[in-house]
Amino acid sequence: MRKIAVIPSRYGSTRFPGKPLHPILGKPMVQWVVEAVRRARTLDDVLVATDDQRIFDAVASFGGKAVMTPSDLPSGTDRVAMAAAPIADDDIIINVQGDEPLIDPALIDELATRMEREGEWTMATAAAPIATAADLASRSVVKVVLDAAGAALYFSRLPIPCRRDGEPDLSSGLYLRHLGIYAYRGAFLKKFVSAPPSILEKTESLEQLRALDMGAKILVLRTVDTGVGVDTPEDIPRMESALIDKNVQV
Repeated sequence: MRKIAVIPSRYGSTRFPGKPLHPILGKPMVQWVVEAVRRARTLDDVLVATDDQRIFDAVASFGGKAVMTPSDLPSGTDRVAMAAAPIADDDIIINVQGDEPLIDPALIDELATRMEREGEWTMATAAAPIATAADLASRSVVKVVLDAAGAALYFSRLPIPCRRDGEPDLSSGLYLRHLGIYAYRGAFLKKFVSAPPSILEKTESLEQLRALDMGAKILVLRTVDTGVGVDTPEDIPRMESALIDKNVQV
């Protein structure tokens, strides 16, 4: 069983072209992400999956490992699967977003460990409490509802669960924001990328709904840290401040 983290990293972003190479406190963003993921203790390897020679060369320049993948792949998950190939059925592949330099290595370790020890899970991901009514209403914030065992029942861009009477109680622990990190068992990841998008996935524009349609049992780890992502150039100063506040080594 290998435990491999793969960081999909594309140059062509609509809102922020060249984002992986944008300097943050003197280092390209992709380097910050790789260094954070490397601090996880359970991993056998950390790979950057890219479609651009400039990113490949940048990763090589700081001693990272990059894999070139086609630019026309339909999703980041396909890019992750191709970079990790060949994948054994019992491998654990962790998809880490390439725009989160403050990803928590302990969360990566917990995902990998739970998947290794608890064979009933097909996938694992994470969620954090929703703190504001604005986030609950926002369609860019993905919500997840869990069963009593911590398995995902459904993901949606709309506020779920819906409280029929009165306002949602955000202190109840019911309202959770899905975080974009995934751990896949190798056998399922291979099936997932070969399956067509489901109608639910296309309706909500959420890949994880394809997994639920396929019968996946998805463990959702609760965390209080929502991370700090970079979506646009305007987010860079906020990220630099967050890194300084956390005393992350430059």
